[in-house]
Amino acid sequence: QPPQASDNPPMEVQSPCIDICTLDRDEVCIGCGRHIDEVVAWGTAPDELKRRILEAAERRLAQMQTQAQAR
Repeated sequence: QPPQASDNPPMEVQSPCIDICTLDRDEVCIGCGRHIDEVVAWGTAPDELKRRILEAAERRLAQMQTQAQAR
């Protein structure tokens, strides 16, 4: 019998860390876009929360890029 999608555990949500780990004045990492509270919570956060953190981090990074280009 062929494997079913439900036979495989869901893929673990990978950390967006790129080893830059520098916070801006709003306590947001300029490397991954996560707020310090999200970085701290990451290790024990359920996957659904991690996905929401990733979405917010992507928005923050895009906003940082837009602001940097405006300078």
